[in-house]
Order: sequence, then C-alpha cells, then structure tokens
Amino acid sequence: MANTLYFGDNLNVLRDHIAAESIDLIYLDPPFNSNRNYNVLFKSPKGVQSDAQITAFDDSWHWSTEHGSQAEREYSEILHQSNTDAAEVISALRRVLGENDIMAYLVMMTNRLLEMHRVLKPTGSLYLHCDPTASHYLKVVLDTVFSPLNFCNNIVWQRSDTHNDAKRQFPAISDHILFYRKSDHQTFNQQHTPHADKTLQEWYQYLELPDHTVRRMTKLERESQVIPQGTRRFNTADMTSPNPRPNLMYEYKGYAYPSNGWRYSRESMEELDAQGKLLFPATKTGRIMLKRYLDEQKGVTIGDTWTDISQLRASMPERLGYPTQKPLALLERIINASSNPGDVVLDPFCGCGTAVHAAQSLGRQWIGIDITHLAIALVEKRLRDAFPGIKFDVQGTPKDLEGARDLAMRDKYQFQWWACSLVNAQPFQNKKKGADGGTDGLIYFQDDATGAKKIVVSVKGGDSVGRTMIADLKNTVEREKAQMGLFVTLAEPTKPMRDEAASAGFYTSPANGQQYPKIQILTIEGLFNGTQRPLYNDLSQGGLTFKQAQKAKKSQGTQPELGLLQDDGG
Repeated sequence: MANTLYFGDNLNVLRDHIAAESIDLIYLDPPFNSNRNYNVLFKSPKGVQSDAQITAFDDSWHWSTEHGSQAEREYSEILHQSNTDAAEVISALRRVLGENDIMAYLVMMTNRLLEMHRVLKPTGSLYLHCDPTASHYLKVVLDTVFSPLNFCNNIVWQRSDTHNDAKRQFPAISDHILFYRKSDHQTFNQQHTPHADKTLQEWYQYLELPDHTVRRMTKLERESQVIPQGTRRFNTADMTSPNPRPNLMYEYKGYAYPSNGWRYSRESMEELDAQGKLLFPATKTGRIMLKRYLDEQKGVTIGDTWTDISQLRASMPERLGYPTQKPLALLERIINASSNPGDVVLDPFCGCGTAVHAAQSLGRQWIGIDITHLAIALVEKRLRDAFPGIKFDVQGTPKDLEGARDLAMRDKYQFQWWACSLVNAQPFQNKKKGADGGTDGLIYFQDDATGAKKIVVSVKGGDSVGRTMIADLKNTVEREKAQMGLFVTLAEPTKPMRDEAASAGFYTSPANGQQYPKIQILTIEGLFNGTQRPLYNDLSQGGLTFKQAQKAKKSQGTQPELGLLQDDGG
C-alpha cells in the first residue's frame, strides 16, 4: 500500500503488509548500536527556557538471557529461514562474538534485511546508512543476504568538517552507505554535479557566436564566467581512435586521417558535421576537433565519495530538531539514482521522514515505517507542512476507542505521545524518564505582543479518572505559570471532574477579549469524532509549538499525484 505510514515493528509490517517484489528502492538509516539515547529536542519559543525532550529511541539492542527474549526468538527464526547461508553466517558470528549487544543488533538487522530482500523487485536496490560502529559486520550480513556479486558501492559521505575532539585518533567525519542491488537488472541513473569554476576556466575557453563564427574567450570572460548573450561555450576533444582502425582511416573534406584513424565512422562524422559539432582548422594540415558544448554536458560524474552535501546545521531552515535527521539533498541523490518517477520507495526506519519527503517531492510513491508514534506524528506534520493538501494513509495508530485502549494498555508512553498529537501538543518528558511533574504535553501560543504563552496537557489512558486529577492539573498550571490546561482522557469524565474544571474559571485573550475555559476536559472519543477540540486563540497558528517544514518546491518528477490514498485522519 503506497503513500502510507506504518506505526509498528518494521519486521511485522514487512511480513504482514508488504508484498514480495513490490518495492523499487529501500533506504534505511537504522540505529547504529552506538550505546546512545537519541532525544528529540522540541522547539521552545524565544524567551522560554525548557528542557522538554523525548527519548525517540534507544539504539542499544540488548541480548537478554531470559527465555523467549526477542533476540533469541529472532535468532531461531533466522535458523529456519530458507536462506541457509544467512543461518550459517549468523551462527558463526554468534560463536565468535558471543551473546552481547552487537550480536543482538546483528540478529535483528539480519531478520529485517531478509524481509527487505524479499520485497524488493528484481530491478530494485537497497541503501543501508551506517557508521563504522557496525558497518563491517553489516557488510558481511548484506553479502550473505544479497550475494557479494550484488554489492555495488560503499559510499562514503563526509557529513562534517574536521574537528579537534579526537585526541588519539583521526576525527570521525563520515558515514557509510552500503549500496546493494537485487540483481544485475537494477535501475540506475548516473548522477552528476556541476563543473568546478577552475574546470570551466581551464577547459571551456571557446565561444560560438550567433553567426557560427568561433573565438577564444577573453581573460575577463573566463574569470567572471559571464559570456555575451546568444553565444555557446565549448571545449574541444580529439577525434583520434585509441587503437589503429583500418576501416576508420579515410580522408574527410580534404583533411587527412590521424595515424590510428578517426574515432567515428564516416556516417557518424557526417552527422556530427551536419550538427555543427566539428571544428575545422584553418589549414588542411591541421586536425579536425570535436566541439563539446557546455550546455549539453551533464557535469562531473559522481563517484562513491560524497563531499558536496553538508550535514544539517542548527541554523538551516530544513532542520526540524530530530537528532539523526539527514539532508534532503542526500536522499534526493539516492532516489534519483536508483528509481524513476512513479516507483515505490520504502524507508523501514523512517525517523523524521526525510526519505518519504524526498520521495514525495520527486514524484515517487513511498512507504514509511517507525516503531515510535512520536516519529510517525512528526512525519505526518512534516508532510502536511511541506505539501499542503497532501493525502496519505496511516496504519497501526488507533482508529477507534478500542484501538486507543489497546495502545494505552500496551505502552503508556506511546499512548501519551499519540494523544498529544491529537491536540497538536509537543510531548513532554524530562531527561529522567517519568519525571514529568504532571505534564505530558505542552502547547505554546501567542495572543498578544508580550510573547509566548503556555498550555499544559495531561493525558490519562486508564479507565479510572477522578476529580483529584483535575485538581492536580490546576496546580500544575499554576506552578508552571501556564495560561490553561488540557485534560485528555480515554474514560468519560465524571460530574465532579467537570465541576472542578469549571471552578478554575476562564482565561481572557487580550487579542479578541474572548474567554476560554482555563481547564478543558477533552475525551479521546470527542477528539475522534470532531465534537471536541482545544479552545484558545493562537495568532502564531501553531508556529511556536513545532518547527514547520518548508513548503516543498514543485515536484521534479512526473505524476506527482500517483498512488495517493485518502487520509483517514490518523
């Protein structure tokens, strides 16, 4: 199902929802097993100090000795896969590495890579983005799953400048992208970058005037790179065959052939002549040269070392605050190289959604998967900010009360993050997990010239709610010097709860003089069916709570609407 976000474990989504040989390109940027917690640092309005952050994922995948642990279960699954080479390799790695974190990481990645190989079309490719922590082990696994014959490149991306924080080793400034194909029939479009100024100055020194006369560029024209209007810039190329070719040794318009013969047949030579691409010398003793017009050149062919795409810096408008966010230019290069407009791009660790954003802008269909609802909510917002009016499907998030109750029972924090997204609040969690002080989410708004104001959000997923919870929210609002509080509940509120909320009074907006309940109780059911919504006046239209993605430029691909599905509101 293309143009869909899936919330859930990508192994289950791949097995249950992605058909065999249905995907044209896979890009994945999985956790690197570098023993770090990655936090999403949310935007805080100017003048508002806050350490609100959320642990997006812990990239240490641990091996548990408990019976039935995930690593052991997935290890057993690999042993029973039809790919016996994968079973042998992962067994050998377990004997060598032992039962530790890196082994758990490799087991889980192997299981998922086997599924990714299954869903790729024969013309498809996979790009695995990693750092040196586990890239050498992943290369062994990928060789086993895809075959060493289908290894294309180890692309080195220089993501940052050299720095001085490494005292006993060379500074780490690059990531690795392992590029594999499903078969030797894979789609590949060679990529190019513009010529360097030095190349243009030294090589493209001729101008063809509108009357087809030719002259050399002046020094000023070469240095300024400014040429007269209506002229075409070109350089010249030798037309000598690299090897003696008797059948190409012919005289052309009175000009003798080179010692090895021409590079082109007489028919091709006549065609080039008709196109005006031959430069004839002034005398018959000179040599005919081929004109190579600058406006017909694609540029410099891109190799396997990418130094021209910078990492995202804090000041860049593209930056959304997600810790592992990659530049759009990086994903656009990969997607342009290994897919065509209308193809399906899959990112099974979609994070903040750079791959699906790039796919949408280039006219591809896409599928994104992530195991945290926080990531899915961020991608949803990013796509709607960048592509106003976009329609897509979201699977795995609650669609009704039963689904909401199920999520609340399975994972308290995922439920809280999901519920916060229903009211456009940024989830709140202090550095110490659980120490939120009664605050599950925050909304910043502005309704006068004094700056940002705050709404505290409290989320309850249990069946038992009461008046004291509303009283606690009132106290939190006062303590945090917030203007209002939202109580989002899965259960129906009681009359004492409503009375307690009413006793808090109203907040009067100075912008329009309108009064809004200071404590508002919102049910999941009411938010689902549209009968309830938060009530407040925000002149910033949400711009203080979340950083908005820039609106995308017009699609560079064809069929930009291809494969779009009706949004179900998830």
